[in-house]
Amino acid sequence: MKKRVLVCLTGASGAIYGVRLLRELNTEGYEVHLIVSKWGEETLKYETGMTSEELSKYADFTYSENDLAAGPASGSFPLDAMVVIPCSMKTLAGIAHGYAENLIARAADCSLKERRRLILVPRESPLNLIHIRNMAAVTEAGAIVIPASPAFWAKPKTIEELVDSVVERVLSHLGISKDSAAKWTGES
Repeated sequence: MKKRVLVCLTGASGAIYGVRLLRELNTEGYEVHLIVSKWGEETLKYETGMTSEELSKYADFTYSENDLAAGPASGSFPLDAMVVIPCSMKTLAGIAHGYAENLIARAADCSLKERRRLILVPRESPLNLIHIRNMAAVTEAGAIVIPASPAFWAKPKTIEELVDSVVERVLSHLGISKDSAAKWTGES
C-alpha cells in the first residue's frame, strides 16, 4: 500500500517549495493529497504562473480549504504524514493554538493528536517573538519545523538547487533518501 502524504500550500512566499515537493512525491510513488489555501493559490499564481488546477496534476486527491467534512478533517482518516510548505505565520499560529478554522489547520490538529508526522516549512523573515513562540509551541506538540533556509555548502548554482536543498530536507524527514550533492559527507 502506498504511503499517504497530505501537502498544503498556504499564502507565504515560496510556493516553488510546495511545487517541487509535490513533483518529488509524485515520482516516488506516494499517494498525495493536496490542499491549497485561497492565498496559497494567489501566491502560487503570482510566483510560478501556475494555477492550483495545474498543480493538482501532481496529487491523487485535492480538497478545498473550507471543506471541514473532507477526510483529512478526521483523526480516523489515515495519513502517514502532513507537510505545510510554505507555511504562513497565520497558519502556524492557528496550528500552534489549536484554532482549526480551515481544513489545513484542522488536518494539522489531527496529525498532532494522532501523533503523526507533521512538517511545517515557514518562510517568513525576520521572525518576531510571536513567530518564535509559535514555532516552539508546535515543536513541543510534536511537529517538525524546517525553515525554508537553503544550504550553501553544496555550492548551488541555480535557484532550483537552492529550492531542492530545502525540499530534500523535507523528504529526508519523510523517510525518503535522495542521492544528491545536498548531503553533507564531511569531505571536500
